[in-house]
Amino acid sequence: MKTVAMVLFPDFLLLDMAGPLEVFSVANRYLKPESHYQLTTLGIEPGPLRASNGVLVHPDRHISDAADRYDLLLVPGGPGAYNQQFPSLFVWLKAAVQRAERYGSICTGAFVLGHAGLLDGYRVTTHWNYTERLIRGFPNANVATDQIFVEDRNLITSGGVTAGIDLALAVVARDHGKKLAQDVAKVLLVVMKRQGGQAQFSPLMAAVSPQETPITRAQNYVLEHLDEAFTVERMAGLANMSARHFSRVFTREINMTPMEFLQSARIDCARNLLETSDLPLKTVAYKSGFGSVRHMRLLFAEKLGLTPAQYREQFS
Repeated sequence: MKTVAMVLFPDFLLLDMAGPLEVFSVANRYLKPESHYQLTTLGIEPGPLRASNGVLVHPDRHISDAADRYDLLLVPGGPGAYNQQFPSLFVWLKAAVQRAERYGSICTGAFVLGHAGLLDGYRVTTHWNYTERLIRGFPNANVATDQIFVEDRNLITSGGVTAGIDLALAVVARDHGKKLAQDVAKVLLVVMKRQGGQAQFSPLMAAVSPQETPITRAQNYVLEHLDEAFTVERMAGLANMSARHFSRVFTREINMTPMEFLQSARIDCARNLLETSDLPLKTVAYKSGFGSVRHMRLLFAEKLGLTPAQYREQFS
């Protein structure tokens, strides 16, 4: 029998808890009793804890009464994970994971593991909207920005919210085989392996700063004329800079090269058109500045792991 424990704290995300635990619960329907997952919730405070959506959850026990060892120890995300500090939880986790066969986090629960010193030297992930914050907060972790979930030795971390279901399905597949995991996925009406990574859900390009600078002037012109041809030299001319100086300043301020910015802007433009219109792919490619459907398809596959047609089917 495998033991799975979910550690709860104030302002946790309810779906981060319920999604993975439901996977293990459904798996139990197919398993012999002696092979069941034994599920438990652990609270860092006595009594019920309020999730970020306002629902009260009463953990099975306090962390001070936790079992000596769990096969899998999980931490959910939520505002409490990245906006609050729980020193007693960090101390307990640091000791508890040493005795666990595996441990991990759902979504922004990675911040809790990070504050406990449990991400250093590991390859990890979190919700796409918080990857930069995780990178800044825990520079000794190797943060993957486009993975649904990441396994590194005995640590498994997942991207945002429903990615916790993917994580749990991967655990079931490892413990009991792919067939059982597929059966569980069918019951939950989810797929075993998603097409693409987290990038398909997140914008590739941050919003342009409202502050007027030579760089933002060039950015805004490009965004308004994506169907035109651009080179670094032309963009530099818009900023009244030399190409070399423009590239250096642009990369420092925007954290991507001018051509990466152009490519990301075109992909995001195409995504918006695919989501909100019925325009033919050829028209979408033209309006976004790709020049051809083939070029657009190649870049979508490279950056999003989906073709434009697959993206439209999934998000429109």
